[in-house]
Amino acid sequence: MSREPEVVKPTAQPILPETLERLSQSSSKTTEGGWLQGFEQWVGPKGLAQSVQTLLLLTLLSAAPAALLMTTCYVRVVIVLGILKQALGNQQLPPAQVLSGISLFVTLFVMSPVWKQVYDDAIVPYTAAESTMRADEAWERGIAPVHRFMARQIAMAGNYEDVHFFYSRYAPQSAPPDDFQSVPMVVLLPAFMLSELKTAFLMGFQICLPFLVLDLVIAAVISAMGMSQLSPAVVSIPFKLLLFVLVDGWRLVIQMLLDSFGSIGSTI
Repeated sequence: MSREPEVVKPTAQPILPETLERLSQSSSKTTEGGWLQGFEQWVGPKGLAQSVQTLLLLTLLSAAPAALLMTTCYVRVVIVLGILKQALGNQQLPPAQVLSGISLFVTLFVMSPVWKQVYDDAIVPYTAAESTMRADEAWERGIAPVHRFMARQIAMAGNYEDVHFFYSRYAPQSAPPDDFQSVPMVVLLPAFMLSELKTAFLMGFQICLPFLVLDLVIAAVISAMGMSQLSPAVVSIPFKLLLFVLVDGWRLVIQMLLDSFGSIGSTI
């Protein structure tokens, strides 16, 4: 009978104290050096610069939706539709999601020529394969249509005082600008916001006035009939809705908003 080969077990060799000390010293040096090297890379000039760039990029991405809304006609549209909802007296209808959706689509309709020019003048040349355009040049070309749109809305509303107000704080020793091209974006943006708020509330007042007259008439009739326990708002809401539908109110409100921005082709 054939015998299976015997397994030769390795003989354990004793570890000398000098060997243990040498291994522990080399391990501690490697661990300490790697940790210090990683920490130095993280807090060093290059690592810190990359961390700051990443933080700035994340901040810009989080602020991008707000910047897009604040530099467009969205503020005026959503405020006017919100005032219309308050004037109708029905706080549940239409829902806030519906008003936001209408505001976004009207904003897309008004701003589409501006965004198309930004895409054609800045994004397409900058992302081309043979492009030599720098990032700052692409930024200047891309921001120019938005700058002209905001300047045009301020000029149409006649709110030049807002521009002078912020420019006097931005450059107190400088003379007032002669045209909008010399107004920096840091001045034009808050002036545009104030102009949009002022214009939106003026348009909201024009919308609220007919409904206010209807409320006063219904309240006077109810008071003359001696029905003081009946709330005028309960009676006025059906009449407001009927009046709003008969005059095709939604189309009139949207038409008033679009007319306030001027011709779509001339917004840039």
